[in-house]
Amino acid sequence: MSIQTIETPQELSENISALIAIEPKFAAIYEQVGLPDLRHNAGGFEQLMRAMVGQQLSVAAAASIWKRLVDAALTTPYKIGEATDEALKAQGLSKQKTRYIRSLVDHNIDFMALENMSDEEVINTLTAVTGIGRWTAEMYLLFSLKRADVLAVDDLAIKVAAMELLGLAERPTPKQLNNLTQHWSPYRSAASLLLWSYYGLLRNKTAVPL
Repeated sequence: MSIQTIETPQELSENISALIAIEPKFAAIYEQVGLPDLRHNAGGFEQLMRAMVGQQLSVAAAASIWKRLVDAALTTPYKIGEATDEALKAQGLSKQKTRYIRSLVDHNIDFMALENMSDEEVINTLTAVTGIGRWTAEMYLLFSLKRADVLAVDDLAIKVAAMELLGLAERPTPKQLNNLTQHWSPYRSAASLLLWSYYGLLRNKTAVPL
């Protein structure tokens, strides 16, 4: 199995050029938004935990709770395993978020092993954790594992930007968008990054998650 990644801005540029050859409509977007930031992160337990903490919260609220957890040294599996639910609640975690994070601890994911798994194997491994859906798993593929062929079809910003790009009458469902963009493979991560940037241009705000 060959795992394709995008490690550098140069590789992203090459992927975008290949994408434009397949879907020329991206050329105009690329001219407008330029080369997107790869926004890579180190991944691992802490990255996923932070993503779970931030679910359905404003950026400011999520950052505040995360800082409290960091200050209390409650961001590792060992420390969380030792902590009571009350101790986690005291840092701002809801009962539901506490359950999610304990599930992440209990699954004891081998994060190094993820690097050698296929995209779907990674998604299956991560979504086995309570509180991690496909979107979160795809963000991990894109930004932590640097995978080259991930289109986040459940992402609102990507659906809106794709509707504009493809001239659709209405916002596509994830299934419709997946079907419409199969031919973008194996360059769909470049497409995701361009579509997020395009959405930001359309709405005059930052759209890229994490």
